[in-house]
Amino acid sequence: MTIASHLQELRRKHETLSNLVEKEQRTPGADALKIAELKKQKLRLKEEITRLSDA
Repeated sequence: MTIASHLQELRRKHETLSNLVEKEQRTPGADALKIAELKKQKLRLKEEITRLSDA
């Protein structure tokens, strides 16, 4: 797997998590812990994307 294809996959996963976070936040009675965990996953992906992009 090339770095470019890996970055593309990471960006796709980041976008998916972003959509999921938005959906959860719009849900009445949303689970705050679940949202926090999704945001942490999203941040880890963003950091990995940044690290690989700068390499």
